[in-house]
This record gives sequence, structure tokens and C-alpha cells, in this order.
Amino acid sequence: MKETDEMQLPRGWGDIQLCNFNLIIMGQSPPSNTYNTSGKGLPFYQGKTEFGDLYPTPVKYCSAPNRIAKKGDILISVRAPVGPTNLCDTESCIGRGLAAIRPLGGIDSKFILYLLRSKESEIADKGTGTTFKAISRKTLESLDTSLPPLTEQHRIVAKIEELFSELDNGVAQLQQVQAQLKSYRQSVLKHAFEGKLTEGWRKANPQPTSAAELLTTIQQERQARYQQALKDWQQAVIQWTEAGKRRGAPPGKKPTKPKTPKELPPLTEEEIAKLPDLPKGWMWVKLDKLILSLKNGISKKPSEEGTLPILRISSTRPFNVDLTDRRYLDFDPSYDSYALTNGDLLFTRYNGSRDYVGVCGMVKNLKEKVVYPDKLIRCSVIKENRILPSYIEYTANSGASRKFIVDRIRTTAGQSGVSGGDIYAIPIPLCTTEEQHQIVQEIESRLSVAEHLEQTVEESLRQAEVLRQSILQRAFSGQLVPQDPNDESASELLKRIQREKSDGLTKKVPASSSLPTPNQQLPIAFS
Repeated sequence: MKETDEMQLPRGWGDIQLCNFNLIIMGQSPPSNTYNTSGKGLPFYQGKTEFGDLYPTPVKYCSAPNRIAKKGDILISVRAPVGPTNLCDTESCIGRGLAAIRPLGGIDSKFILYLLRSKESEIADKGTGTTFKAISRKTLESLDTSLPPLTEQHRIVAKIEELFSELDNGVAQLQQVQAQLKSYRQSVLKHAFEGKLTEGWRKANPQPTSAAELLTTIQQERQARYQQALKDWQQAVIQWTEAGKRRGAPPGKKPTKPKTPKELPPLTEEEIAKLPDLPKGWMWVKLDKLILSLKNGISKKPSEEGTLPILRISSTRPFNVDLTDRRYLDFDPSYDSYALTNGDLLFTRYNGSRDYVGVCGMVKNLKEKVVYPDKLIRCSVIKENRILPSYIEYTANSGASRKFIVDRIRTTAGQSGVSGGDIYAIPIPLCTTEEQHQIVQEIESRLSVAEHLEQTVEESLRQAEVLRQSILQRAFSGQLVPQDPNDESASELLKRIQREKSDGLTKKVPASSSLPTPNQQLPIAFS
């Protein structure tokens, strides 16, 4: 037999390539006019999209299948991505994104399923292609595997399922904790923006001003800022014109006139009536009243040799902007206006998942120039000790504010999105600056504990997956169950399989059959 760097296989096992004890049927997509969603014909699986934990769930059906997988076949994804597996629980049509692997010689389908799952990363590494990774029939046929005696296979499957059952129970409990933490987080945010977390603080600290007075101050300051910007622009235009007269031609582009601050109609009484009640002194306002501007990002493809970091769309998630989730652009001075600063808020305008559309994260700990793409939108908050960016970040991701955005998500061509106008109009529960500070402090003191526990749970889930792979590796190296010298060896099992395949060669296989010509016999080594 062949030796590995770590150990030899137990006596009675074989070091065998996959095609020697399985039939491999590569999928082939039927004509599109044979697809339907009404249940006519066989379930039709095109790739991993329909896979579950163990069995796929049909979405489409096919009335004239080209390639058929039988009940008990193992379905393996052979392109984009390569390697994931499921069991076929009924006769089904398979497209070119899948292959069906049919065990021979009475080998249990679950044995092959677990064997392939133990090698999923190895199989994925064999994928080739530039647009997307894929593997061929030949690659599957020549996959090196270990084959124990048939009775030991049964013991291996039974032990794997026993251990996996215990592991799954532990994972289910961890996932339940995750769900509880998610509910706790939303409960904290809900109470925060209903004024419940700071109810005692308000009694002990009567506020000399109200949210309405704060809003008036903000509007006055914003108008004054705009008027000053207008004066600066007018002066710049004068200087630009005079320079042009001296030179005989304008010196570059004319200075750009500052935009009038965005001003949406205030919330109506009917709109406010549909929102949660607020404490005395608070008020509901649209986000446009509290920010300087919204600005879409750069619509430019990244460059492999670029030097200017640009965030990926996936960098922005609720309550977080991952500054390391980036690509690069070729530097252009015009990109300076897209440079982020600490305290900026980023909203996702588009995403493949509705859960991540319109979510908000705050830029923190930025130490270099970083820009952002066009599917993100930057929100610059009025910071002069009036509005806390973190306060907006928390409220935009929760309660009535988040529901407002969710209700406005539109999906076209597989992409879900919202407009800048939707973000401008998000209703925000406004309170005094002092209470904003207190609310943020109350939220963070509670969520920091939850975040620490969540990290512990995530680490435990990662360890569970490592343990799952360890069980599979031990199973297929002969270390999970004891060997029995009385078991029929893998070499005897293979002889029977070879006779089965030879018998198949003498029978005429109809052209419409899902059975291909038996796969090529490849070299085998036994211990």
C-alpha cells in the first residue's frame, strides 16, 4: 500500500481512487424550456444553491432531464463553489454545476458522503478556472481515498453519526445563545430610544433645553455655515475672474458653488402617530435635519496595482466598518473628496442580502487615507458637540428607524437597495446632546458584555467545526473505530465491485439512461 507522511492505513484497508468503487455521473443542463416551478417532472438541481445540511430542497423541476441522479446518490458541487455535498433523497435531474456519485458493492451512501466531506477542502483546491473554479470528471475519478472493509464502514458511519449528534446538540445550544444575544441587543436599543434606559438619569438631571430647541440651534448653525460658504465661494469667483483677466484666460475651472443644504418636509402628524411614543422633551425628526450631507462613493473598478485603499461593500455592517476589508485603486487627486474621516457614517445602498441594505456603521480608528465605493454612501454628521455620530449609528440600525429603511428596500436583478432620499428621510428620535451622551454610554456598557459573550460563542462554534473535521479525519485514517480481523478486506470488496462493473459492460445501456459507461479502472494499493 501507499504510505502517507503520518501513518499507514490499517490492515485490510485499501488506498484507492474514487472511481474504483463509485460511478460518477456529471450533470448536464437540459433545455431551459423544460424548467418549471409547478412540480412537473423531476426535481432539478443546478448547484449548491438548493443544498441543505443533508438533503437539497427543490425549487425548480424539469420535464425532460438529460442527466439523472438516483435516490441515494451523493450530489457534489463541481463549480462555483467546488466541494460541497448533499444526499439525493429522490430521483432528480442534475445540471452541469453538479455531479452524482453512486456507490457500488453495497457501500452505504452516507459513508461516501462523509468520506467526501473529509476531503472537501482538498477537492476545492483542485478547482481550476479564472472566472470561477470548477473540477472535471477526471479530477473526481482520480481522487485518492481510503477504503476500509464493508463492515467497518458501517461501524464508522454509526460512530460518526453518534459523535455528530452530540456535537450538533452543542452547536444548537450555542446558536440559541446567539439568537438570545441578538434579541437582547435589539431589546437594549429599543429601550434606549424609547427613553427607558435614561429615565432615572432624566429625573436626576433636569434638562434646561429640549430637543426642539436643539433642532432650532442646529438649523441656525447650518444656515450660518452655508451663508459663510456662499461668501467664500463668491470671493473665490472674484479672485478667479481677476486672475483670468491678468492672464488672458481663466486659471482652471470656475469654483463650484456650494449646494443648498438638503431640506425635506418635516414629519407630518400622521407619520409621527405611527412611530413609538417618546419621553417628554424628545421629538421625531428626519435624518436630513441632523447631517451635513450624503455622498455616494467612487464608481471605479479596483486596480491590481493600485495604491489607494478603497473599502469593499462588505466592509459595512450594522455598528461596524471593517477598514481592513478593502481593495485598491490607482491614485487620482479627484478622489480626495471621497476620503473618509473618523466619525463618518457609512450606509449600504445596495447588497445581495436585504439584511445588509441600509445598515449603518461608523468609521473609527482611521489612520490613513481610505475611500469608499459607490454602493456605500457617506453621511457627514453635524458634530460640533450637537449630534453624536454613534447616537445616529445606534438608532439607524434599530427600532422604527431600521423598520423605515426595511420597508423601502427594492430588489431588482438580484440586488436589493435603497436611495439616498430614503436615507435622508430616516426618522430619528432626537433628544438633547447631554442625553445622547448618556444613552450611548448606557448602550455600550450593556452591549460590551454581550459582545464579549458573542465572541466566546463564535469561537466555540469555530472549535466545533474543527472538531467535526477532526472526527472525519480520524474516521478515514482508521483511528475512530477498532478493526476486526474477521472483516472481509477491502480487496475482496473491490473484487466484487469489479465483477459488478464488468457485468454492467455486457449489458446494453439505453442512450437515455442516466448510467454512463463505467469509469476507468485506476491503480489500487492494499494493506
